[in-house]
Amino acid sequence: MAGDFHRVACGDCENEQVVFGNASSTVSCAVCGTTLATPTGGEAELHGEIVETVEAR
Repeated sequence: MAGDFHRVACGDCENEQVVFGNASSTVSCAVCGTTLATPTGGEAELHGEIVETVEAR
């Protein structure tokens, strides 16, 4: 797979959510609805704090 998964902390509610680094659609926080990732045509622009990069299994 050509991309990584990141655990991102929401800046508004501190919820942590796993987001694909090359997301092709807008990703919103499951708790408060704040935008966590915006697609750019390549690697997505992440709008929260990256807590960790989730390792592929």
